[in-house]
Amino acid sequence: MKKTTNEELHRPSAEEFARMDKMPVTVVLDNVRSMNNVGSFFRTCDAFAVERLLLCGITGTPPAREIHKTALGAENTVAWQHVPNTLDAIRSLHDEGYEVLAVEQAEGATMLNNFTIQSDKRYALIFGNEVDGVSQDVCDACNGAIEIPQAGTKHSLNVAVSGGAVLWQIFATYLNNAR
Repeated sequence: MKKTTNEELHRPSAEEFARMDKMPVTVVLDNVRSMNNVGSFFRTCDAFAVERLLLCGITGTPPAREIHKTALGAENTVAWQHVPNTLDAIRSLHDEGYEVLAVEQAEGATMLNNFTIQSDKRYALIFGNEVDGVSQDVCDACNGAIEIPQAGTKHSLNVAVSGGAVLWQIFATYLNNAR
C-alpha cells in the first residue's frame, strides 16, 4: 500500500477554502483552558469545513504559539471570533436561527449515534471546559444536548477528542446526504 502524498490529496488553498461551501455548523468553546485544545479545534474545524468557531470567555485566541502548535495554520483558515460571554454568543446564535446543542452528559441528551441532522437547520455545538464541561447556565440556554456514548471506566473524553468525534459524525452525515 502506497501512502498518498500531500500533492495527491488535492487540498484547497487557503483562498479556495475561504470561498468553498461550509458545513452549516458553528462550534462554540465555553471557557476552554488549554490553548492546545483550542488549536486542535481549529484543525478539526478546518478538516470538516465548519463555518466558524466562537471562542468564549477565557478561551485563548490567536495569535498564540500554543494554538499554532496544534492548529498548524488552521487558525488562519477557519473563521473565528472571540465573544467574552458564552451566553451572549448563544443569544446571537438563537437570533440567527441556529439549533444550539451542548455536547454534554445531561438529562435528556440525545446519544450521538442517534442524532439526526435536519437538512433545513443550522447547528451550533457547545463544547465546555476541561474540568467543568459546559457550564449549567449555558446548558440551560441550549435547545438540547448531544452525548457521546462511552463504554469505559472514565466519565469523559478530552474536549478536543470529543470535538473530533462529534464533528466527524456530523460531517459523515452531510457527506452521505450529498450523495
